[in-house]
Amino acid sequence: MYLSRVELDLTRRSTMEALAAPQKLHGAVESAFPGERRRRLWRLDYLGERLYLLLLSEDQPDLPGLAEQFGPITDALAETRDYDPLLRRVTAGSLWQFRLTANPTKSCPTPKGDGARGTVHAHITVAHQKEWLLQRGERHGFALTPDSFTVMGSRWLRFAKGGDRHHPVTLLSVTYEGVLEVTDPQTFCRMLTSGLGRGKAYGLGLMTILQRGRSHG
Repeated sequence: MYLSRVELDLTRRSTMEALAAPQKLHGAVESAFPGERRRRLWRLDYLGERLYLLLLSEDQPDLPGLAEQFGPITDALAETRDYDPLLRRVTAGSLWQFRLTANPTKSCPTPKGDGARGTVHAHITVAHQKEWLLQRGERHGFALTPDSFTVMGSRWLRFAKGGDRHHPVTLLSVTYEGVLEVTDPQTFCRMLTSGLGRGKAYGLGLMTILQRGRSHG
């Protein structure tokens, strides 16, 4: 696995158009790889006043191509690192500082109660957004406490899928930061490489981690 980063230029029209229509960034990400299209995890991150595109993939991407489309004309920062050494350091009981941008949702049953799949709604309160992540820890190999992480912010993504105004897409993007403990390394690494929640094609679901140490419990 590879984790890549490309600086984006907020003064370029192509960048601003892509930020307003996440499917354009999705298309650019997929075009950075040869062969058939596969869904890769990506995320937008601010570091100070600079905006970066993070990308997790099985193959190394064509970063110069992405930088040419959206990066600064000069001195664009584009780099790729091998992600496997970090994955090998994931052990039971280890503590990690994390950042996750995800789409916390709930499925509401149909009024008929006929067992059919209900409609999906976003969690709009911070309390429910935090509860969503707490509930996913056990099945994805990590543990949190309500005091060990926070919601840093949220924003609505609204755009027309495929440019068709008759197929609008509305997603709530929520960014979490905090410290987690790994309980099942294999399951946790699977989540890191496959993503968490809905909206992965639109820059949601990628968790990144930085090691803190081990728990003493």
